[in-house]
Amino acid sequence: MKKITNILYWVAMAALLFWFAYNKGWILANFESIDAKTAIALLENDDNVTLLDVRTIPEYKEGHLRNAKLIPLQTLSSKLSMLKDDKNKKILVYCRSGSRSVSASRILKKNGFTPLNIKGGIIALIGAKAEIVK
Repeated sequence: MKKITNILYWVAMAALLFWFAYNKGWILANFESIDAKTAIALLENDDNVTLLDVRTIPEYKEGHLRNAKLIPLQTLSSKLSMLKDDKNKKILVYCRSGSRSVSASRILKKNGFTPLNIKGGIIALIGAKAEIVK
């Protein structure tokens, strides 16, 4: 009985590790992730990018990057039409810490967009000295 319990424990731990790595975009990610400094450089030097904030409305009102389009993650699938003019652009996706933006990037990629997930979200962007507006 103890051997079966041990096996079940390790299977559960492996499943938990897999789930965590998947949600962080560390495995099975079909999109690119970039760091905050690279994102800032792209925003400054590339006209073929769109900035997408997938946080909630209250989070957005607390501060966001200039020219960011707000589409909260929970409504993204139903509001993809708001990005129809950006289909041929790279879409820089951010949230607070980088988890919701992974989910958003998966949705965008599945629907034919080119997402670039910003690792660390707005927390990393603030650390990299990005300009925040209210």
